[in-house]
Amino acid sequence: MSAGGAPVPPPPNPAVSFPAPRVTLPAGPDILRTYSGAFVCLEILLGGLVWILVASSNVPLPLLQGWVMFVSVTAFFFSLLFLGVFLSGMVTQIDANWNFLDFAYHFTVFVFYFGAFLLEAAATSLHDLHCNSTITYGVQPLLNDNQYNINVAATVFAFMTTACYGCSLCLALRRWRP
Repeated sequence: MSAGGAPVPPPPNPAVSFPAPRVTLPAGPDILRTYSGAFVCLEILLGGLVWILVASSNVPLPLLQGWVMFVSVTAFFFSLLFLGVFLSGMVTQIDANWNFLDFAYHFTVFVFYFGAFLLEAAATSLHDLHCNSTITYGVQPLLNDNQYNINVAATVFAFMTTACYGCSLCLALRRWRP
């Protein structure tokens, strides 16, 4: 009782005072039946191939290809995390504007992957560049034929991954700003 004799109402329950999360994508395995879910699966698959191909070329140009490795590995793991949050249904438990987070994530990764694609293409274009080699004491090509072929494949897959992130970005923009 308060000083005036009126009963004091109980404090509000914080669990019911939070707004519901804003998400238009389905949670659980139903995410895989959407275009966005399919694109995220392709991003993971193709991004993993970029990572594997660049690493298998022995990274002959670490200044250029180091960024490609960083972007492909980071995007791979964050895309796995993104898909895992939707598959587990945690999006319904976390109060956030998931439509905006989806857009912001795909915008950021699209920009980074586009830069990584350009750097990988630049590294591949240096195939005919010759440099002095202290091992054989002669002029050697910067990339041997095997490294060149692997870098061509990595460039193609980096472009395809960038295109998938671009498509996901467009779909996320449509959900965020209908």
